Amino acid sequence: MTAGSPATHTVAWFHCFSGIAGDMALGSLIDAGADVEEVRGLLHRVPFSGWELETEPVLRGGIACTRAVVSALDDVVVRTHANIIELVKAAELPERVETRALAVFAVLAEVEGHLHRRPPDQVHFHEVGGHDAIVDVVGTAAALEVLGVDSIKASSVATGVGVVRSSHGLLPNPAPAVVRLLQGVPTYGREVSVELTTPTGAAILAALSSSFGAMPPMKIASTGFGAGSKELDDLPNCTQVVVGMAEPPVHASAGGQPVVVLEANIDDATGEQLAHALRSLLDAGAHDAWVTPVVMKKGRPGHTVHALSDPALSETLRDVLRTTTGTFGVRALTGERWPAARMIEPVDVSGLPIRVKVGGGRVKAEFDDVVRVAAETGLSTSEVASRAEQAWRERSEGARDAPGIDPSDADEPA
Repeated sequence: MTAGSPATHTVAWFHCFSGIAGDMALGSLIDAGADVEEVRGLLHRVPFSGWELETEPVLRGGIACTRAVVSALDDVVVRTHANIIELVKAAELPERVETRALAVFAVLAEVEGHLHRRPPDQVHFHEVGGHDAIVDVVGTAAALEVLGVDSIKASSVATGVGVVRSSHGLLPNPAPAVVRLLQGVPTYGREVSVELTTPTGAAILAALSSSFGAMPPMKIASTGFGAGSKELDDLPNCTQVVVGMAEPPVHASAGGQPVVVLEANIDDATGEQLAHALRSLLDAGAHDAWVTPVVMKKGRPGHTVHALSDPALSETLRDVLRTTTGTFGVRALTGERWPAARMIEPVDVSGLPIRVKVGGGRVKAEFDDVVRVAAETGLSTSEVASRAEQAWRERSEGARDAPGIDPSDADEPA
């Protein structure tokens, strides 16, 4: 399957009712129809050896699943983030495979750097730097490409309780890295003493998912289940993926335009950074972008950055929001809007052009143009705006009075 076009947008929704791990994500996509030989072919471009990827059909809680099994003789105990970047870039993978894989390792480096108080580029990966984790991450990105997936979404994410063993010793479950990666993501705990969600699984969602919640409107093409390594007594230990063609929301009213509102809570950004984020979001295609002051946890003042987006641009704008603010999590709300018809027309004030927006019985001069003309003429901004709007009214009235022109056509947009 080839990558979708704007008219055929393919979405993959991960149902994390029993958490998610790297091998579970990969197994679910293969179970949903990603050809394992194509996935292996892309993985073999990565310049490292000593690994094998096998799949096996298994049952988890009575559900038929695919288990992705990576066997590896790893002669490198620890890899840095820079090592991982070099490996992935040297593979010359398809653009989306490389971008997605690097994004997953980037959020892992960010979180590990925060937890160990060192810059992300100096982070040393332990478990997530091994052959199996690299195969899981790059393999998942490859399987998404094989299925032609354009955007990724996910449900709320289940985690376990108790403690887990890691290279750092015993850690609380969910592990600190998982908690940090899932910041801003709807998450809940199950009374299961198993690491349901691993750092690799959490990083895949944090880096790639554009929104979290119930299954989005889609025409389902396939579904698959990726098995965890253990059979649990009271819970099917697997992750489900549903792949299909995106559909407009079923609740959308006639004439309503579907939109997504992306949001991130920020408590450590300067005014300059927030302004840069808004400008970057608008430049990247957001319908609108704004900042709301909020009081956050522990009574700390902060800001919520919002971006109103066409659903097709939500993944791009999510990345812009993350990059410009440094946030660890972006959430999304779906909705619709009813924009009023309007047109933009030029008028002259003191021989200088100004655009005016006309619609809904109103005429309003574009303020950026008003400021420019005010600076060049020495007039006040209010005087320039008033003259521009009056110029349009006079021109419109003149058009109505002109011979041979039907007055009912004068206000019709071109």
